[in-house]
Amino acid sequence: MGRATMVTISPDPLPSPRRTGLRGFMHRLNQQRTLVWMSVPFLIWLFIFKYLPIWGWTIAFQDFKPARKLIDQQWVGLKHFRFLFQDEHFLRVMRNTLAMSFINLVLGFVTAITLAILLNELRQIVFKRVVQTVSYLPHFISWVVAASIISTALSADGGIVNEVLMWLGLIKEPVLWLGEGSYFWGILGASEVWKNVGWNTIIYLAAMTMVDPSQYEAAEIDGAGRFQRIWHVTLPGLKPVFIILLIMNIGNLLESGFEPQYLLGNGMNVDYSENLDIFVLKYGIQMGNFSLSIAAGMFKTVVSFILLFSANHIAKRLGEERLF
Repeated sequence: MGRATMVTISPDPLPSPRRTGLRGFMHRLNQQRTLVWMSVPFLIWLFIFKYLPIWGWTIAFQDFKPARKLIDQQWVGLKHFRFLFQDEHFLRVMRNTLAMSFINLVLGFVTAITLAILLNELRQIVFKRVVQTVSYLPHFISWVVAASIISTALSADGGIVNEVLMWLGLIKEPVLWLGEGSYFWGILGASEVWKNVGWNTIIYLAAMTMVDPSQYEAAEIDGAGRFQRIWHVTLPGLKPVFIILLIMNIGNLLESGFEPQYLLGNGMNVDYSENLDIFVLKYGIQMGNFSLSIAAGMFKTVVSFILLFSANHIAKRLGEERLF
């Protein structure tokens, strides 16, 4: 008989304790050094174009004259900020900015989620792809071309909108849509939906693919109809994505856009079309009041920063998904 061989089984090694503090950070940084090096060009771009220009905010506290050196400028403290909040023109611009942002926010979410659900419910793949392609196309049209299309469609001289409305008997004579300020917010909201609704559905369609199919099967076994499955399965599955996007959009509430307002606006609707970005352009470039324009831009950045962190904190307190 051969000699029996004793086999010794060593116990599994204990997991190493998790490193914390600076040492742990440096360890994880070393493990992910490839990703760190890949992010260096972006960080350099971010610093040069986003953080380095912040020194220019000092102009908001000066009566800035381009011909003078920085040390020779006259410091005036909060003079330009006080002027902003007492100026009826600026208050009207803020009203327009908030109104257009709110309209775009509501219509953007409602139309994108609705279209995404309708596309998800389609069973004819060919028709679904055609609808997706048609709805995506306007996003890739520049606002210069899009504004020209919108202006032509709304023209009082043979515009398709007036022609259809008169054919249906809703109006008796052509309406100068872009010549009436009260129509501008609605036109802008419809234009934003037409241009971006298809593109905005992409993220919701992607989120729907993450919903467990067994939930639909269980709901169907329980007797839930199609609308009930949408309400109780699809929409709750979209909730985390919706909250994150809502936080980001609230942070950009003062970013109501620039190109559509600038291209579709005119002297007849300026009381409704002029927003904060156009106000900054008008005072900073056209009128040469750089200090006032910097003060307005600074105000927009600070308010956006506060809104973003406030929305994120509220989501955290409510136990919802949050951005950070």
